[in-house]
Amino acid sequence: MTGAPLRRNVVFVANHQSWTDIPLLAGVTGTAFVAKAEMQGVPVIGWLCSLNRTLFVRREDRMGVAAQIANFRAMIAEGWAVTLFPEGTTGDGHALLPFKATLLAVLDQPPPGVRVQPVRVDYGIATDDVAWVGDECGQSHAARVFSRRGRLPVTLHFLDPFEPDGGRKAIAAEARRRILATGLRDGAAAA
Repeated sequence: MTGAPLRRNVVFVANHQSWTDIPLLAGVTGTAFVAKAEMQGVPVIGWLCSLNRTLFVRREDRMGVAAQIANFRAMIAEGWAVTLFPEGTTGDGHALLPFKATLLAVLDQPPPGVRVQPVRVDYGIATDDVAWVGDECGQSHAARVFSRRGRLPVTLHFLDPFEPDGGRKAIAAEARRRILATGLRDGAAAA
């Protein structure tokens, strides 16, 4: 681990490449997560999500975005650490996909004291072994990761936190800029 994670009143904004990102970040920070609603019904995973107060969102529910943001705002107003994966999907671990800023609207008028802390999850030489591959199903991905021999090298880079100023798009751009500065390629051109 590099850097110091905030413990409360923080929205972590992280790159996402595998389901393993979630227990790693939760174990180090105690964070809750924002996840797609489909995860709620996945055996074992849905139950695990319920243990840390995961906020499930329906990305296709454009009319319900305001209610989802209100639920998210309530969590951060209580001081929770909450993690967003704004790429909206898993990447290959070598390039950072464009960020979807919709849920960062929760920070357009943030509760007092809330900060944004970008995080880069880096599996180093194991990146290709851990990153989700295309349309790979969850069971296949888990089996592939669990069958990997040896230690799983991972570094969580907790970057300097910043005040959420300038609206959701500016917040997303600043968090993305900071994560890119750690050495990931810009995957926006490929997306």
